[in-house]
Amino acid sequence: MTAAANRTALAVLAATLAIAPAINTAMAAEPKPYTTEQLQKIVADEAPVTTVESVDHERITARRIDLVDESGVIRMTLAAPTPPPIIDGLSYQRAFPVAGMVVYDREGSERGGFGVADLANGGTAAVLALDHANVDAVGWRVMPDGAVEFGLNAKPPQPREPTLGNRVVPHPAVRRIAMNLAADGTPSLNLADTEGRPRLRLTVTEQGYGAIEFLDADGKVVQRLAPEAAVGG
Repeated sequence: MTAAANRTALAVLAATLAIAPAINTAMAAEPKPYTTEQLQKIVADEAPVTTVESVDHERITARRIDLVDESGVIRMTLAAPTPPPIIDGLSYQRAFPVAGMVVYDREGSERGGFGVADLANGGTAAVLALDHANVDAVGWRVMPDGAVEFGLNAKPPQPREPTLGNRVVPHPAVRRIAMNLAADGTPSLNLADTEGRPRLRLTVTEQGYGAIEFLDADGKVVQRLAPEAAVGG
């Protein structure tokens, strides 16, 4: 997932979705400003707290901090390392240690987070993910070699395992969209089939030509469209 323009667009979209039910306006060809009556319906507090008179401590040192909701459910954890992921009441081994923040739904299942991952090769990667119920949905990675990855995964089945209390269990991710910037600077946008195999790729060749590549199930390029260069250039 990210960059500033994308974040702004996502924020606007989220805000629109959040207030749409309260306003209950119909879709229009040209959006109109909210009326005074509509705004009054969605104002939650006319004097929200935005400052404090003084801080309790200038610095807090801890390995883990949990934020809980009114029911006592942990909804956010800041930790180094973060705790193992929780899915439907069961904790699973994390792929690699991460120091950062994790967010949870009202049932206590992990639904995303961001941090710095400690990789097996000794390097570190900046990572961010937003999750489906039992697998990553959106993921960003900034790798040690300079590669940058952004991916969108399809919502998977949510199987239940009788031997684990009939709980929803993890399911392998199927990445349908991947946007990458390789360590050597080569950009690509890949669209995959239902099994996660890239079948269409938008890229730029070493010579600087824009190209659209069609791939077979084995990843072989079967056709390349590059108007500025001969096929294979």
